[in-house]
Amino acid sequence: MTQPTLARPVFSTEDFSLIRAALATAIKAGDDGAETRKLVNLHHRLGRFAR
Repeated sequence: MTQPTLARPVFSTEDFSLIRAALATAIKAGDDGAETRKLVNLHHRLGRFAR
């Protein structure tokens, strides 16, 4: 029986700052709708994760 391989991360730590910057741009360009609020929450969560 073969041993399972270890999971590898999907994103590098450098990716989080790039994703946050892209989200900030989308938030500034968006209206005050439900999708923008979701983007704001995701931006916030990524900031807490990258610490």
